[in-house]
Formats: sequence, structure tokens, C-alpha cells
Amino acid sequence: MDMHAISALELPKVLDYLAGFAVSEPGRQACLALRPRNDPEEIRLQAALFEQGRLWAQRSECVLLPFASLDDLLRYTQRPSSVLDLEGLWELRRMLVQADKLRRDCLAGERENAWPLWLDRCRELPLPVRSLSGLSRCLSEEAFLRDEASPELSLVRGELRRLHQQCIRKVRDFAVEYNILHYLQDDFMTLSSDRYVLPLKTNFKGRLQGVIHYYSQTGETCYFEPLFLVEINNRLQELKREEREEERRIFVFLTGLVRDELPGIHACRDFLVDVDLLKARHALARCYDGRLVLLESDGGVLLREARHPLLALAASPPAVRALAALRQSRGETDAPLPAADPAGIVPGTLELPPGKQALVISGGNAGGKTVALKTLGLTALMTLCALPAPVEAGSRLPLWGQIHAFIGDEQSLDEHVSTFTAQIAHLARVWPALGPDSLLLLDEFGAGTDPSQGAALAQAVVDAAMSRGAFVCAATHFPALKAYALSSQGVRAASVLFDPASKRPLFRLAYDQVGASQALAAAREHGLPGEILARAEQYLLLGGEDTSALVDRLNSLAVLRETELAALAREKRALEETRRRLAEDSARERILLFRSIQADARHILAEWKAARLSHKQALKELSRLRSPLAAPTAESAGEGPPPALDLAAIHIRQRLRHVPWKRVGAVLEVDVRKKRVRLDLDGVSLWADAADLAPAENIAPAAGGLFRSGDSAAVPFPLHLDLRGLRADVAVRELEKFLDGAVLAGRSDLEVVHGRGTGALRRELHTFLRTFPAVAGFRLAPEDRGGDGMTIVELK
Repeated sequence: MDMHAISALELPKVLDYLAGFAVSEPGRQACLALRPRNDPEEIRLQAALFEQGRLWAQRSECVLLPFASLDDLLRYTQRPSSVLDLEGLWELRRMLVQADKLRRDCLAGERENAWPLWLDRCRELPLPVRSLSGLSRCLSEEAFLRDEASPELSLVRGELRRLHQQCIRKVRDFAVEYNILHYLQDDFMTLSSDRYVLPLKTNFKGRLQGVIHYYSQTGETCYFEPLFLVEINNRLQELKREEREEERRIFVFLTGLVRDELPGIHACRDFLVDVDLLKARHALARCYDGRLVLLESDGGVLLREARHPLLALAASPPAVRALAALRQSRGETDAPLPAADPAGIVPGTLELPPGKQALVISGGNAGGKTVALKTLGLTALMTLCALPAPVEAGSRLPLWGQIHAFIGDEQSLDEHVSTFTAQIAHLARVWPALGPDSLLLLDEFGAGTDPSQGAALAQAVVDAAMSRGAFVCAATHFPALKAYALSSQGVRAASVLFDPASKRPLFRLAYDQVGASQALAAAREHGLPGEILARAEQYLLLGGEDTSALVDRLNSLAVLRETELAALAREKRALEETRRRLAEDSARERILLFRSIQADARHILAEWKAARLSHKQALKELSRLRSPLAAPTAESAGEGPPPALDLAAIHIRQRLRHVPWKRVGAVLEVDVRKKRVRLDLDGVSLWADAADLAPAENIAPAAGGLFRSGDSAAVPFPLHLDLRGLRADVAVRELEKFLDGAVLAGRSDLEVVHGRGTGALRRELHTFLRTFPAVAGFRLAPEDRGGDGMTIVELK
């Protein structure tokens, strides 16, 4: 990637914001080291890690804490004679504990498998188990060496504590016995060079026998070791030496563990850096509601409602605070912080449909042409870095491996080049590498020379770049280049819009048209004296080149069109939102209705089991519950009513469909006078109105509804229940549910498999079947169907 383009498009400034969101110094360095990638597979992998990491972060409560850069420490550990101190070991412990916690947090979502790439990363992470276990056991959370680090250390420290208590008792007894409390500057004992001393007032130093170790800065206190503490202090010195030796032995042991597992420790450090970078990317996306741009080889260019990333970040308080924290860590406290008004940032859509390779943007000064070029280039660079950009969903870009930006004044006195020659030299340098994977950004290319020759040169560059398959986005004021954009194949023209009344820029693009430069209006807006503007208008009229009226008319029409399109887009979003809300309300009401009907159905079944309702009454009540929920008939679906039945032509045993119940039954009797028919619905006899009946072959399967057990298009209720391996109480509950469903489905013969075994399960089930109201009888199956391992149940 061209480093000149990275600098001109200001990608490092975006990386500064990103680094401000990292919590660790290695994470900040990883953010600043990001560079655009050329490998499409690697870019897609990073994009997938970003999206899956977003799901992980949403469901995780694990917080990443700051951790130090351990590069120097780990390099030092590679030396065979090196021994890490307490601070270094504690930093290692802190890093490994955090890596293990994040790893376990990620693997906790293994069942959902919502972030498979991160799960694979955590499964493959070579966790240094011995180092982690040793450091966790020996070092505390407060960065102290635990007494339990070794038996010897525990004994030595226990003896030190006993010795300390002994000193306190002796000093207290001595002070009381010899009445020296008023000699002491403070009522406590302290340590000096690992020896217990008393803070004695200087004017009393000759009253007691002992050794003065040193005086305070004021000279009013001397630190005095009485003779009765000399022997204890000598023992204290020995114990302190033993403690230091044991601590060093433990440090040597822990350093050896770390040295043996250095690859795993490096892997854990890299894992934490990647997680830190991931969280920084997510924080960057939250600042401006950003998302990753899709990369499609033949999808053209489409950036929906795009904003320049740096403008969007400058308008985000969290991003500005993150940048301030980064600069403070660098000591750059004098640099002013960027600031932008969110209301002043106007999003715009950049679009180059498939089949087009060049976009030429014209229009007035300060209208946003250069910002549009920079937005396209910087968004493309961020996409290649797998960074979210401030665009709407559905945005896409080609995979550009090379981006070349001709933006700004490249003249240099030191290199003896002018603006024009600097552009030409830059173009000559990058031209050999220009190809189908290239994007060329030209801002006022050729403006530093004769306008006619500069325009011809700019057209030639666009032509030649397109012939190589490259994409071009150019901003220009050349009339010849504007005409070229309207007339050339593969080139699309666009114009920045201005308010027709105030002549202020609207920072929006109108496509397939060109715009005037609006130089005089821009000069007036920026305070140029009126007398100069008046003379300029006179010279313009004398030259016969004043086309402002025509261009203003085109601009007004374009503004009107864009306003109408924006209104239509808002109306479309409102309709989609209304539709979504209605769908959610409908689904919620459907669930509530289903639960209500389900509760009523349970109540009816309970009444039937308690013998308070007969079988026919229960079926009638259930029919009443589900009749309002019947699936739409052909008539309600707009297909017209089913054909009317001729009662005189109906014969006994004819099969008819009962529409409200969605069941097929046989005709038992016809009452022509009352226009009704008595049907046999799998053993249930009922009178049905002729309007509720239809020939069985003319009724389409139900399209919906809550109850479909009796519909031939629904999944049939099973006739077989296998209870083998279940406890007796569980098996009885399952059998009860099975029988309830069979009754609702109108089944008559069922098979219940319980196995042979000891016969205990069979006896429990038979006892239950004798008490179930709907069971007409039951028997063991024949040997060819399972014998005493299966029971055949007959329902009433």
C-alpha cells in the first residue's frame, strides 16, 4: 500500500483514536501498527472475528484490565541465569490469570457456538498451566509472596511473627517497670536496618544503656536500641536472612517454570493483545454507529449515508476523551483536541454502479468535493484494516490492493518541484503498478498549469487508468472534464449541491449532472470586498462565460429531486418501522391468545378427568374454543366460497369435511328440512349445518391456526409411545400426556412399549390405565408384536 496515500488520507489519525480505546500499552501499539491488508481471505477472517467478537462481548461480563508490556521481561527470562523479581512475577501472574479468565469466558458459549472462530482460538491456546498454577499459589492478588509458597518460608515467617510479639511484650514490660514512657517520642516500636528500635527523645538519650542508630531530621528524636533487644535483634537478622534466601529460592523456581513455558506465555500475551484490539474496534464503532463495509469484486461502489471518519470521531465525546488520554500518556498535553458539531456533519451516499469505473465530481468551492474523495479513500483503507466505518448497512466496496491519492499541495522548495510537477512526478512513480485492483483519487489534477492543457491531461489520465482496469474518483472545476464525464462510457458525473436561495453548500451529491464552481459566491461568503466581486462579475459578462443562470436552474432541480427522494426514504423507513411494530404486536398477541386457549383447554381436560364433563361435552367445549381460530377458508383467502352442497344428492357413508373442525367424517343421517347432516367423526357423532360442510376433496389444507391435530395436512398424532428406561413416575406422566393428545386427535388404538424387565413398570402403567376415564380397555400385545413388553390401549 502506498504510504503517501495512507498519510494524505490521514489513516494514522484514525489509529490514534483507536489506540485511545485500548486499555494496555501492547494493545495501543497493536492499534497504531495496523496497516491495510491485501489478502482477501485475511480481510474476511478479520471481519468475521470482529462480528463474532461483537456477539461475545454482548453476552460476556468479563472486563479486560490493563496489563503491562512484558517484552523486555520475557527476553530477560530467556537467559539461563536470570531470576525474575517479585514485581515481574506478579505482572506475569496478572497477565496469565486474565488470559485464563477470558479463555474460560469465551468457552462458556461453546454450546451456542455463536463465535466459532474465537472458540477455536481459545481451544488452541497453549495455556502455561504449570506457570499459572505456581504463580497463583505463590503470589497473592496484592503482589505479596504468600507464606504458603513453601513450608520453609511459612516456618520462617511464623518465627518472625512470634519474635515480633515477644519484642512488643518486652518493650511494654520494660517501659512500665522503669517508667520510661515519658522518654519516648512516640508510643510505638519501629525497625531500622532490620533491627527493632525505640524512638527516644534526644534529651533522654543518656538515661538508658543501648545503641543509637540514627537521629531524625529535626534532631529531636534518636532511634535507640536497648541492650535487652540486642539478642532478639540478632536473631531477627538471622531469620531475615533465611527469609530472603527462601524467597530467592522460590523466585528461581518460578522463573524456571516461566522459562520452560515461554511459548505458551507469549501466546497468552498475544491473545490478550488481540482481545484488547477487538474491544478497541468495538468502542470505535460505538462512537459513530459504525460497521464493516462489505468487499465485493463486482458490486461497484456504494457507501450509504457515509460520513468522513475523522469528522464523525471529532463529534463524539467518548472518542475525544480517548484521544486526550492517549496524548496525555505520550506527554502531548499542549496539542489542541479536535472538535466538531454533530449537527454540522451531513452524511452522503457515494455510488458508482457496476459497469462504471470513474466518478467525476464538480461543483462549487467548499462544497465537499475533497471531503467526498477523502471519505471514499479513508473508508477503503479502514475496510482493509478491518475497522468499522461510519456508513449505513449495505455499503460495499471492491477489494483495492493499491490506493493512490493526489490530494493537497505537493510542491516543495527543498525538492525543487512545483504543484504541477509534484503531481506529475507522483503519477509517474505509481503508474507502473496501476491495475484492476487500484483506486486513483485525483483532487484538482492538472490545475497548476494552463486550464485547457490541464483538462486534456486530466482526461487522458482518467482514460488511461480506466483502460488498465483501475477505479478513478476525481474532483474538478474544468468544463472540459465535466463534459467528458457526461459523455464518456464508464464515467459517471456528480455535483455538489448548493442552497438555491442562500448559495450555501448543502454537502450533498447529485448524480448524472455537473455543477458550477460558484467561485464568486464562495468568495463573498468568505469576506472578499464587494468592489472586487463587482469587477469580477463585469469581467465575467464581458467574456461571455456567465452560465450561472443555467447552472443555478440545474442545481435547483437537483436539490428538489434530492429533497423528494429524502422524503420518500423517510416515509419508507416509517412504513417499515410500522410494519415491524405491527408484526411484533401480532406475534405477542398470538402468543397471549395461545396461552389463554391452552389454559382453557387444560381446564376442560381436568373437568373431564374429574368426571364433571362427559367425553362428548369435553369435545364440544374444545371445539368451541378453537372455532374462532379456524384457519382461513378459501373464501377468506379471496378464492371465493366453496361450492354449495346439494343435500338431496348426499348419500349415507359419504365422506364430507367439517370446515370449523377441519375434520373429515362419514354421513350418518341427512335432515333436508333443517339443512343439517349428522356426521361420524372418528366415533364422535354430531349434527352440522350444511354451510359448515364441503366435499372432502375440495377443501385445501389449513394455512394456519393454533390447533391442527385433526387436519390431514398436519403432522399425524403418533400411535406408538416408548417408555423404556424411564422411572415409573416419569413414565406415568408421559403416558398421561400421550393419552390426552390421543383423545384430542380422535385416536382409538394406541401402542405403549414398556419392556419386559421385572414387570414393575408394566404394573404401574396398568394401574394408571384402569383409572383413566377415556380408556375403554387394554391388553398385552401378541408375541409377534412384542408380547408382555407392549400394551395395546383402546380409547372410548
